[in-house]
Amino acid sequence: MTRCVLYTADDGQVVGFLCSGHAAYAEAGQDIVCAAVSVLTQTCVNALERVAHVRPIVRTGEGFLAARLPRDTENRDATTLLNGMTQGLRDIAAQYPDHFRLDMRAVSEWR
Repeated sequence: MTRCVLYTADDGQVVGFLCSGHAAYAEAGQDIVCAAVSVLTQTCVNALERVAHVRPIVRTGEGFLAARLPRDTENRDATTLLNGMTQGLRDIAAQYPDHFRLDMRAVSEWR
């Protein structure tokens, strides 16, 4: 199962995420759930840099991607991009609950 945690600020705004795992919807390379999550999260990171002109703090590794806005970032474009990604991930979670899980946590829990 692919799991994503969305990290929120005190006001409820998403300021980061961590996604990891394999959805096991299909074989690697054929898995539409993994592909959808990857497209949403990677596009969000790229757009934060190129559209919002914000350099997120990014961590990557075997099977995971994490990104967080720098502290005290106030950028309307960044907020819009993260909200768009969040909606897409919610839609995937609703359609594929056996393969994708989405959780929310306070940014203070960021590891």
